[in-house]
Amino acid sequence: MADLLTRSIQDYLKNIYELNETGGPAATTDLAARLRVAPASVTGMVRRLSSSNPPLVVYKKHQGVTLTRAGRRAALEVIRHHRLLEAYLVNLLGYSWDEVHEEACRLEHVISEDFETRISVLLGHPTRDPHGDPIPNEDLTMPADETRPLASLGLDETAMVKRVASEDPALLRYLRDIGVVPEARVTALEFSEFDGNLTLKVEGRRSRIVLGKAVTTQVFVDK
Repeated sequence: MADLLTRSIQDYLKNIYELNETGGPAATTDLAARLRVAPASVTGMVRRLSSSNPPLVVYKKHQGVTLTRAGRRAALEVIRHHRLLEAYLVNLLGYSWDEVHEEACRLEHVISEDFETRISVLLGHPTRDPHGDPIPNEDLTMPADETRPLASLGLDETAMVKRVASEDPALLRYLRDIGVVPEARVTALEFSEFDGNLTLKVEGRRSRIVLGKAVTTQVFVDK
């Protein structure tokens, strides 16, 4: 279905999906901020999407926007393209994980379903992208993700980093340099109630690291 939608519509659906997953109905102001457009433009678009055939969103004034089943499938198709492309760029073309987001954003709208399938087969049907985000299945269902924020780690608790929910290249480079990447094992050593800083030991590294909430709320772990 995604190939029948404009790039702009695909971007709207993808961002609505992400906002719905983290906080319920998407506010038009949040959508405007993410898409860098005027709130009035967002209102006009979501009204258009709610009256399309089939409807792609449900929009209620002052209550936000949610995806219909058709809208969710279209969003997941674009997300599958994006995350497979990121895996392809890192694993086969030598990109680093801080370089791939913008490249994948450009390509996700134009690849065919055949190209998507070939990437998946070539990579051995990956289940997560280079940042650890789950890749929607071929049937456009999102695998369950039971990770929790690094900030929730208790003292002396050890867990494995599974994903980093950030597109910020500077943060991704920093995390790579200190070893806080998917599949790394970390142990919480100290926690400061005053400022929320978490002191960690990364397996295989000698020095301790101290991370603030701005980072520990974007890194997700699994026991």
